[in-house]
Amino acid sequence: MDRNLALEFVRITEAAAIASSRFMGRGDEKAADQAAVDAMRRAFDSVNVDGTVVIGEGERDEAPMLYIGETVGKKGTDAPSVDIALDPLEGTTICATGGVGSISVIAVAERGNFLHAPDTYMEKIACGPAAKGKISLDLTPKENIERVAEALGKNVDEVTVVILDRPRHEKLIREVRECGARIHLIGDGDVSAGIAPCSEDSGIDLLLGTGGAPEGVITAAALKCLGGDFQGRLCFRNDEEKARALKMGLSESDLGKIFTLEELAKGSVMFCATGVTDGPLLKGVRWLPEGRGQTESIVMRSQTGTVRRVFAEHNFSKKSL
Repeated sequence: MDRNLALEFVRITEAAAIASSRFMGRGDEKAADQAAVDAMRRAFDSVNVDGTVVIGEGERDEAPMLYIGETVGKKGTDAPSVDIALDPLEGTTICATGGVGSISVIAVAERGNFLHAPDTYMEKIACGPAAKGKISLDLTPKENIERVAEALGKNVDEVTVVILDRPRHEKLIREVRECGARIHLIGDGDVSAGIAPCSEDSGIDLLLGTGGAPEGVITAAALKCLGGDFQGRLCFRNDEEKARALKMGLSESDLGKIFTLEELAKGSVMFCATGVTDGPLLKGVRWLPEGRGQTESIVMRSQTGTVRRVFAEHNFSKKSL
């Protein structure tokens, strides 16, 4: 994929982040998410790709725009065929409550290289480059934590595990506490949490727990760019979800399989995200006097391992929102 596309996709996440940030703290999750979706869909029209949304807002009957299977981009001459995994507003509740760490995010791969994950749960584990190859969903939380501690040169009681604060994680939280590790509980936003172990500044060493399967694919794409590691196993709530997964192209053997990072995001991938509210990964949108604003984004390419941070100042009197 052309490296110049990375900056084109940043403009798309910027547009979604700016639009949804207007609803920060206003308590309206649906309005914030719809603003992000609308802005992202419009921004795609200016990028010369032939894109298919494989991870999106839901299936066509559930989402009017950016649904799974929707085509996006200008589709002009020499437009590359790409698969797109996106979340216009990751952390809708975070944005609506003015919380920490909501982002707008896009991951891109060549056609056919993302797992077409159904809208179900996924058991996940993620770590940074130092512990790559050491973690496994076949191991207990204690065993994974001990392996990460050894790889990082830390004691177990110095390892911090990030976990979504959900009733389903009561047993996991108890096991992590019993082995002596530290825990950082979060309310939402496990894409940002999954990326966090790749940054020493985040204070996070390991992600454990069950979250959305689509977000797992996006996280895997980011970790591939950063040299980290990720595994995921689909967790179906009912037979209907299994049937939908098979309809999307998964096989019977995939339903209980542990997917590696390379199976979730194959080949060359790009990852772009823009902060909506302040978080450990990115600063949120800043609204300045005289119709101006600021955004912070991150752009990554797996092919080169390059990670760019983009600080942008926008003059809204000269560009439409």
